Amino acid sequence: MTTFDLDEYVYGALRGGACGFLLKDSGPTLLAEAVRAAAAGASLVSPSVTVRLLKHVTATAQQPPEPPRPAPLPEPLTERELDVVRQVALGRTNAEIAAELYVSLSTVKTHLSSVQLKLAARNRVEIAAWAWRNGYAQTRS
Repeated sequence: MTTFDLDEYVYGALRGGACGFLLKDSGPTLLAEAVRAAAAGASLVSPSVTVRLLKHVTATAQQPPEPPRPAPLPEPLTERELDVVRQVALGRTNAEIAAELYVSLSTVKTHLSSVQLKLAARNRVEIAAWAWRNGYAQTRS
């Protein structure tokens, strides 16, 4: 947890093995969720930092001339799982996703667990990165 909203600090912390990165103005709800995520072996990065990092990752990656096509998955994601993935890619917390999609917090967690398995992702940061690489980071039209 830090007051320094600098990309170099984020990169350094994550490269150094941090399981998350929160800004001090994140609030008590996000702090509690980050502690629970760390205890469960997952990661949580401040939403504003996540979106900025993912924009940087996708901007520095070589972009194909046409819209990206999702990599084939052994088991495809359901539409509802994709809805959750889109929200994660936009830096939303589990509670925000639940409110946006009108589902319970446990339903969001169930969808995230399923997505993690299907994508072989270690945490929600990898889920968000997959979404940005494969064109799922935008909200539905």
